[in-house]
Amino acid sequence: MPNIKSAKKRVLTNKRKEDENILVESRMKNSIKKLEKTIKEGNVEESNTELTTTLKNIDKAQNINIIKKNKASRLKSRLTKSVNNLK
Repeated sequence: MPNIKSAKKRVLTNKRKEDENILVESRMKNSIKKLEKTIKEGNVEESNTELTTTLKNIDKAQNINIIKKNKASRLKSRLTKSVNNLK
């Protein structure tokens, strides 16, 4: 445990940011799983709406450096391609 006051503050802020990052990452992964499920079911309308929310969650994770830019674009490309193949 830190002794200096500023180090104690950093422990608290690091924990807060870690919790936020975990929340954003799990939200992104859950939306990807939900989208893949709707694609597997073959529901075109629902998968289009899920795609927009999934892309938004991927962009948010990329903007706060949870995932890298190339991984985000790769995920978005693959998911968009699979939704477009349903039509």
